[in-house]
Amino acid sequence: MARASWFRRTLLPGIVFQSAVIAGGYGTGREIVEFFLSLGPVPGLLAMAVATAVWSAVGAATFEFARRFQTFEYRGFFRRLLGPAWILFEIAYLLLLLLVLAVIGAAAGEIVSETFGLPYVTGVLGAMMAVGVLIFYGSETIERVLTVWSFVLYAVYVVLLVWSLGRFGPQVSEALAASPAGGPWLVSGVKYAGYNLASGAVVLFTVRHLKTRRDAVSAGLLLGVIGILPGLFFYLAMVGHYPEIVGESVPANYLLERLGSRPFQIVFQVVLFGTLIETGAGMIHAVNERLAATRREVGTELPAWVRPVVSTALLGLALALTPLGLVDLIARGYGTITWAFVLLYVLPVLTLGVWRVRRRAGGSEPVPEATGRRT
Repeated sequence: MARASWFRRTLLPGIVFQSAVIAGGYGTGREIVEFFLSLGPVPGLLAMAVATAVWSAVGAATFEFARRFQTFEYRGFFRRLLGPAWILFEIAYLLLLLLVLAVIGAAAGEIVSETFGLPYVTGVLGAMMAVGVLIFYGSETIERVLTVWSFVLYAVYVVLLVWSLGRFGPQVSEALAASPAGGPWLVSGVKYAGYNLASGAVVLFTVRHLKTRRDAVSAGLLLGVIGILPGLFFYLAMVGHYPEIVGESVPANYLLERLGSRPFQIVFQVVLFGTLIETGAGMIHAVNERLAATRREVGTELPAWVRPVVSTALLGLALALTPLGLVDLIARGYGTITWAFVLLYVLPVLTLGVWRVRRRAGGSEPVPEATGRRT
């Protein structure tokens, strides 16, 4: 239907991106504190604007590049973009994947422990098992689940923002008015955008819906806005508790406790738990799609048993990192790996990628084989 087609061509890529970003980007609030609020309320907003602009620009360039060259998984995409150096992106992506899965496990453990009083390991293992189940059902199911859960997430975050402004609006205004505008907000915004753009690899399977350059550019520009809005809502809700909230390992819990509603705290944490699962599933799905494309190049299909085995192996490796704790995983891990994605993805796609798209449009670039048709 035309309406569904428009949704898939315009909004779906951004929704999948937002679903892939949230667990590693702002689900618990710790990432927002680390990259934004720790700078001060106003510098944090400026850094968030930088991150949004980078996401939108890279999204538009990525989608048009992938559409032009029919590369719907990250191996084909980066082989076309970087040549033999594509393997460096895969190494960085797999390292970040393990880190994000570890963050998901640690966050799930802390949510279950702090909210429901259950053992930490219950949340870790529960999240990991749910990720494996979602991956088992493939692309169509992942698209539907990520879409539906994103709408649920937006509703909950809007309630959080409206409720917080109603209760703590004067404190939010005071904190913003008293905040200077200086600091390293530009660098922090680029760093935050950089490591989260690894989720661009997750979104590539949705590019098969894009039919024209206008589709690609529109979906790409909207990607940044769709991706950041829940984080912005969360950020504004936290500003009213600055600076004391900066030291919290799970700022979401701190904020919810200040609102004083146990039912809403439970609803929010259940929704957050679901977003952790969809992020993990999306990132592992990108690896499975890359393996499937590789097998198709030699004329065979990926055996059905490979997907759950790959998922189990990656989740098992990630479990070894979860004891490091949420704060250390985010502060040390993300800060270390972010520049790899700036160098291997952000800069190349905005320069070399755009140039190759223009060259292809002019007829001097050879027509590639499709490398990412859906199974």
